[in-house]
Amino acid sequence: MRKLIYGMNLSLDGYIAAPGDDLGWSAPSDELFQWWLEQEQAIELFLYGRRLWETMSSHWPTGDQRPGATPAEIEFARNWRDTPKVLFSATIDKVDWNTRIVTGDAIAEITRLKAGDGGPMRVGGAMLAAAAMRAGLVDEYEIVTHPVLVGGGAPFFTALDSWVNLNLVETQAFPGGVVMTRYERR
Repeated sequence: MRKLIYGMNLSLDGYIAAPGDDLGWSAPSDELFQWWLEQEQAIELFLYGRRLWETMSSHWPTGDQRPGATPAEIEFARNWRDTPKVLFSATIDKVDWNTRIVTGDAIAEITRLKAGDGGPMRVGGAMLAAAAMRAGLVDEYEIVTHPVLVGGGAPFFTALDSWVNLNLVETQAFPGGVVMTRYERR
């Protein structure tokens, strides 16, 4: 069975995006960006909701060709293009960059993918991840907390029907007071 990981940058008050989808507060240090690159390189399949897909696909397909791109950004862009992706959307009908679209039941498809052979998958996007959390499909949480309060926006966590007990398996500090905590479901 494949592992499903949900991990993103979030504010101290629990948001992955501030009002207006503002992500300016989460600009990573070089060290944090390198950490994210290493995490993404270990993923065999990305699962995206529409909004995160639009954010990622508006930048990373050509991120390695941008003036001043760092070696890590170049490698991130190449990894992003090459890694298989599944987009869950009823409104987008054309994709590229090693991506396929699922318009049907996201939970049924994630359950099917999880039951198969292969390496870890990462779910991204608040709404898609919320559905996967409520269905009990998320095995691991990578929470990269930035020392900022944004006061609202898209929350990292969703309302759940029951408790999810977790074990802390790793912590790491980054410049600027950013802290990564990794938890596994018990």
